[in-house]
Amino acid sequence: MSIPPFDSTTYSTYTQSPNPSWTYGQKVDTTPAGKDWLAGESAGWKVFNTAETDKVDIYKLFISGIVPRPIAFVSTINEEGVENLAPFSWFNTVTNYPPIISFACNHSAPGRLKDTTTNLKNSQGFTVNIISEPFVENANSTAIDAPRGFDEWSISGLTKAKCVEIKASRVKESAFSMECELYKSIDITHPVTGEHNNTLILAHVKYIHVRKDMLTDKGVIDLTKLKPVARLGDISYARVGDAYRIARPSWAQDEAKIQEVLGTLSSL
Repeated sequence: MSIPPFDSTTYSTYTQSPNPSWTYGQKVDTTPAGKDWLAGESAGWKVFNTAETDKVDIYKLFISGIVPRPIAFVSTINEEGVENLAPFSWFNTVTNYPPIISFACNHSAPGRLKDTTTNLKNSQGFTVNIISEPFVENANSTAIDAPRGFDEWSISGLTKAKCVEIKASRVKESAFSMECELYKSIDITHPVTGEHNNTLILAHVKYIHVRKDMLTDKGVIDLTKLKPVARLGDISYARVGDAYRIARPSWAQDEAKIQEVLGTLSSL
């Protein structure tokens, strides 16, 4: 398949939302884009019963339908001092207080833990790093199915940086890294077969390392500078495109408007 080269001159910008004039109760088909979207319903739905669907097909549906997914670039260290580096896209935040993040490790074979999963449980801590566009190929190289005990850092071209407290390294090239301790690990077993193929990791973030040029005056990360990447289906990655802002609804401000809409709808 012939595809064009990566366009490094394109950057994320902020725009209006797709339908900035939307009001409470407005149907999707009131805009041209909404009508086009709903027209697809004429094809119907295909329903997958997960009890009867092959696990490989479920995997394909998950990684292509639950998108985009942020990536946890996890650095661990074993008890012999050998470090491991691997990306995981089953990743997200849980809560800011206490600061907890989560990611899931799919095991390389039933009953065989990945190096990362084993290392996470050794009480030496680990780091979770955010991947940005300039080093996505470096990060992708660490997803290789190397033998146990192999140090993925050695082929990544990335640089180890010391942490404040934990023994594992953080990725120096990452503009946003978190030093973590294991909060809880949950072995996920199949409810019918009892197979244990996945482990959910809840990580307590102890320190956050943010490159200063990424921070705005408001103390938040500038998306256009961070250039984070996300995972899609198959072997596809994605950049963050244009972003848009939608104000969070306020009952105190909008109650009268909502009651008016509800009254109109009830009279139809």
